[in-house]
Amino acid sequence: MTTHIHVPTITYATAAQAVSLTIEEGEKAGVKACATVVDPALGLVAYGRADGMTPHSVETSRRKAGTAASTRRPSALMNPDLAQKLEHGTGGLLTSIAGGVPIVFDGVLVGGLGVAGGKPDDDARIAAAVLDRLGAEPPASA
Repeated sequence: MTTHIHVPTITYATAAQAVSLTIEEGEKAGVKACATVVDPALGLVAYGRADGMTPHSVETSRRKAGTAASTRRPSALMNPDLAQKLEHGTGGLLTSIAGGVPIVFDGVLVGGLGVAGGKPDDDARIAAAVLDRLGAEPPASA
């Protein structure tokens, strides 16, 4: 019987870099963005925000990050038949709003990134750009 497992987890340094890159990419896109990075168990690793971003985006970015880490898929790719059920069934922990992406290096999930502050499609583009700049695998597409 196995008594434990090892779960690869994003480092704080990489998570903090993702947050910084999100704010930078947001500025390029004209978005006052915020970013949340969680580990595969949905534990907060890093968070940051651009000055003047909308306060509700804090929670939205956390939910997007958690969804991507939990489902191992971009938040926008949640099965439409399950989206509302999962959002309600998890007490709002998961969301189908675009902008959450899994963080994967060499085929290994290490966390989730949630970007909020702009329109959902803008958030998703910012998140994809951050993954690219980190050298992580690109997000899956529909």
